[in-house]
Amino acid sequence: MSAAAKRPRSLAEMGQVLRGLVTPEASAHGRAFALEPEDVVISPFSKCGTTWLQQIVHTLRTRGDMDFDDISRVIPWLEVSLDLGLDLGAPQRGRPRAFKSHLCWHQVPKGGRYIVSFRDPRDALVSAFRFLEGWFFEAGSIGIDEWAEARFLADRRHGYWHHLASWWERRDDPEVLLLCFEDMKADLPGAIERIAHFLGLALDPALRETALQHASFAFMKARGDRFDDRMLRERSERVCGLPPGSDSAKVRRGRVGEHRHELRPALLEALEQAWNEEIAAPLGLGSYEVLRAALAEPR
Repeated sequence: MSAAAKRPRSLAEMGQVLRGLVTPEASAHGRAFALEPEDVVISPFSKCGTTWLQQIVHTLRTRGDMDFDDISRVIPWLEVSLDLGLDLGAPQRGRPRAFKSHLCWHQVPKGGRYIVSFRDPRDALVSAFRFLEGWFFEAGSIGIDEWAEARFLADRRHGYWHHLASWWERRDDPEVLLLCFEDMKADLPGAIERIAHFLGLALDPALRETALQHASFAFMKARGDRFDDRMLRERSERVCGLPPGSDSAKVRRGRVGEHRHELRPALLEALEQAWNEEIAAPLGLGSYEVLRAALAEPR
């Protein structure tokens, strides 16, 4: 590692530095992976509950295994594992086999089962920005408005909006379980019960208690080094020349409504406009709150 290694200080620099982080070969390998019918792919959009779901699923299928240095070592990331030297076909510690992804329905490998959690786009934006800051760019060098306009808002064809719409269209598929991050926060026992039922795992009292403990914010926060993308962070330092000591923590605050303290009115208006154009108009869901209510309705 060069002593002169520095984090990017602009969006242009960040794009250049991160160009080789995930290779096209790894992405294609993950998308083409042959799933078995019992396999489960956890595929929310980035910063919408992926790591939380990984922990819940792994806890349920192993009755509480915590003998790992990175959650994505025991529930591997489809699109990145080839670059990390992980064999997607290797035996896993529990059944069903489980995989992480951020792919939309149109891109994810078919033939398995899928768990996706949605999250308020305003909170997802804030969480994504804080996650990238201090790892992929120097803290304080890029403003949240600049990043949001260039990344989160601009990417309509492959970003948050496209991902949400693609999975919403699968809501009646028995092989797809859709959840909301906010509802998981409000009723974690209920979420764990739904996930266990979807996985086909019996939820006895002892396992229920273990799952509640291991999926709690306090438990995961205290063991944050197992949920901080260790393998990808080490690759970013080696391949992209980023300096060591990056802040890649994923378990930060875990709050609902954090955007109220972070986003200016103009950015909130831009997010509302994007929702109206990409979600409300084609899907008839006037707001994220309407989506939550619709998903909660018995079907």
